[in-house]
Amino acid sequence: MWRGGGYGAGAVRKAGRVVRDFRRVADAVAAEIAAGRLRPGDRLPTQRAFARRHGIADSTAGRVYGELTRRGLVVGEVGRGTFVRAAPPAAGPALAEPAPARVDLELNYPVVQGQTELLAAGLTRLARPDVLTAALRPAAAAGTPAARAAVAALLAVPGWAPDPEAIRFAGNGRQVIAAALAALVPAGGRLGVEALTYPVLKAVAGRLGIGLVPLACDADGLRPDALLAAHRAAPLAAVYLQPTLHNPLGVTMPSARRAELAAALRESGLAAVEDAVWSFLRQDAPPPLAAYAPERVVLADSLSKRLAPGLTLGFAVAPPGLADRLTAALRSGAWTTSGYALEAATGWLTDGTAATVAAAKRVDAAERQRIAAEALHGFALRADPRAYFCWWRLPGRWRADTFVAAAARHGIAVTPAASFVVGPHRTTDAVRLGLASPPPDVLRRALTTLAALAAGTPEDASPDAL
Repeated sequence: MWRGGGYGAGAVRKAGRVVRDFRRVADAVAAEIAAGRLRPGDRLPTQRAFARRHGIADSTAGRVYGELTRRGLVVGEVGRGTFVRAAPPAAGPALAEPAPARVDLELNYPVVQGQTELLAAGLTRLARPDVLTAALRPAAAAGTPAARAAVAALLAVPGWAPDPEAIRFAGNGRQVIAAALAALVPAGGRLGVEALTYPVLKAVAGRLGIGLVPLACDADGLRPDALLAAHRAAPLAAVYLQPTLHNPLGVTMPSARRAELAAALRESGLAAVEDAVWSFLRQDAPPPLAAYAPERVVLADSLSKRLAPGLTLGFAVAPPGLADRLTAALRSGAWTTSGYALEAATGWLTDGTAATVAAAKRVDAAERQRIAAEALHGFALRADPRAYFCWWRLPGRWRADTFVAAAARHGIAVTPAASFVVGPHRTTDAVRLGLASPPPDVLRRALTTLAALAAGTPEDASPDAL
């Protein structure tokens, strides 16, 4: 733990007592961090101890710590204290862009052998003048009859088939989610989410002025009682959740829980946005939540994971009472798809290409999970054996941001738990590993490196020790 006092404490006392400018106090601490006298992982004193040591008010100390947090220099963990960050914050949002010259276990875009050739064959039909002419026209949010029929067939499972007329289209799955939130939640409204949720959802909600309310989960997923309690405490506008292969935990909600949650939606009068983007990997999963409460659930999905992110299509199944609002949100947000992508995707869905690629990815995901289980044997790993990601609770000597920084020094990018956490809760000392992007041999080497890293100590992995 950092004790303070050895970095020009008199200047800090003067800043607090005479100048009364908390930023100058923060500047002095920031200078200690920049000089290396405060090292990554060092714990700062409590705010009260800091205030007494430097002759400033407790409230001023709180503003100093808040300013250091805003600058990305420290991170606070409920119940543990405030620590110097192991690495500066990313310039963009979590999971935003791939970086060159590294092993990427952060972004998660699966590509299987032979996929490019299959997709290329399907694109040849777009060279026909009649098809290309149609593809070059603007696409409506409702798409085309052929596209709606193809997506309805894609999403149909035993016991449930969506109405093709209820399907709407966007450029990708993120745009579908953004439009659904814009349609359901007013600016300043509250959206219930699982306590660990999709990082991009957090960013989208922030852009739309939507407040996120973390809801408790258990081994079966989102708890209906937690949803109802949160709504009674302060009304929610809607709920966002991932019932199948929850990212990052890999939980798939059983049928009984889906029925209970559907009943809770009806009791509360709430609508839900069901993110089904990974559901194609679990063919044995129960029907979507939309099958249990079709009048209350907007199902969001896309071809980004099933096929490829570079030429994708997002789609939603909207209840009759919400379809017009979703359409208006897609148009006003400029989130509708292009005619070319719509035609390409319709072809891949109808000629069997999408089904073939998805089947290959199910095999690929299972193999990558086997690699992860072998490389990280003995660690606290949580995953569905059919998913493209896993949740790793690190050994107690590691904090997530320290481990992320240490992995980065080995050229490996992983996602810290904080990216998924909603609300002022303690940041779990865990990381999410995306298994889809690197080739299998590279994945095995990277995971073996991470296992060796985790078996050591943060001190062993510090820059001075490397």
